[in-house]
Amino acid sequence: MRYEDAVSFLFSQLPMFQRIGAAAYRADLSNTIALAKMTANPEKEFKSVHIAGTNGKGSVSNLIASTFQEAGYKTGLYTSPHLKDFRERIRINGTPIDRDYVGTFVGKYRDTWKELNISPSFFEITVAMAFRYFADEKVDIAIIETGMGGRLDSTNIVLPELSIITNVTLDHQQFLGATVELIAAEKAGIIKVGVPIVLGPMLENASEVCQHKAIKLNAPVYLAQNKVENLPKTDLAGEFQIENRNTAYTSLEVLRKLGWNIQEEHIQQGFSSVRKNTGLRGRWEVLGEKPLIVADCGHNEAGIRTVVHEIEKQNFKDLHFVFGMSADRDAGIILALLPKKASYYFCKPDLPRGLDANELQQHASQYGLKGEAYESVAKAYTAARLYSSSDDMIFIGGSFFVVAEIL
Repeated sequence: MRYEDAVSFLFSQLPMFQRIGAAAYRADLSNTIALAKMTANPEKEFKSVHIAGTNGKGSVSNLIASTFQEAGYKTGLYTSPHLKDFRERIRINGTPIDRDYVGTFVGKYRDTWKELNISPSFFEITVAMAFRYFADEKVDIAIIETGMGGRLDSTNIVLPELSIITNVTLDHQQFLGATVELIAAEKAGIIKVGVPIVLGPMLENASEVCQHKAIKLNAPVYLAQNKVENLPKTDLAGEFQIENRNTAYTSLEVLRKLGWNIQEEHIQQGFSSVRKNTGLRGRWEVLGEKPLIVADCGHNEAGIRTVVHEIEKQNFKDLHFVFGMSADRDAGIILALLPKKASYYFCKPDLPRGLDANELQQHASQYGLKGEAYESVAKAYTAARLYSSSDDMIFIGGSFFVVAEIL
């Protein structure tokens, strides 16, 4: 099967959470287990690091993968969602999965999963593809980022060298639970018997839930403290990366104790070359200087708080905010956090679960946010460029998919 046909099939025929939301969510691992068996259980053929968390898991995954690459290991990296190209989700040493492999995989197994009488989701198939690819390519280690939760996430069939939970805050409550404690219990579902777990800086009640689960499973616990001194620098911008660097650094120290040949110079080189090594984008990414143009994928309450804090530290005359979000999020919580002293360019990301721009504009006005609604992300961004001067700032965000359309 041609790559283009395979990707078209994946996008159009399989339920995809990032497009349609709840209808694509699977609250069990039965499909994943069936697909793993169908593909000869590739998750048993490579070593892995498994990473969950509300925010920061993408950055931590990429920091660790970049370091393993600098240490000379053939390193797989599975992340989601993608920004521009489906193949971003599955990489080895920063190089996206081969186009022919995608086509061959879908062509080979599409009829098989029909024969098994299962209807897998986009995410379930993508995880199966990633694991088979890493096994076929004989990676030394794969860094695996969960999707939404942990316990029921399709990636949770791996038995890793190390588990990591970056942090736990409110997000996806309709699936993971209404409280931080319930969400923490879902994230803690990645903790395995006897497998070390690193916990990033998080709320005490969330940490207690995770530690209690680890004790029950005899899993050694390592706490990443939010320290700044002597921390390797990174090419990922934003003060919030301090927390991610701490979590990644602590994790790499544990992995070194487990026998992986990771030296301090590998960590320094890996942290300072993340973008080059892994291709990570959309994390406080500067797209222009005059005016200052920044895109960031932060989209939940904690992520938006961080974004607003970073904006407050910048020097600019006027702020222009290209903003869109998904309809299944609590818009009120997010809008209440946004700076009122800004010109807003409201837009709808190009996917079914995107929130209508006019509806978003009307809702935002209740929170003192002023701006116009635009029929597309591109037109909102064009307008922001038109009305901004060289000493202004343009921020693009609110949704992973708004950023994706700009990049």
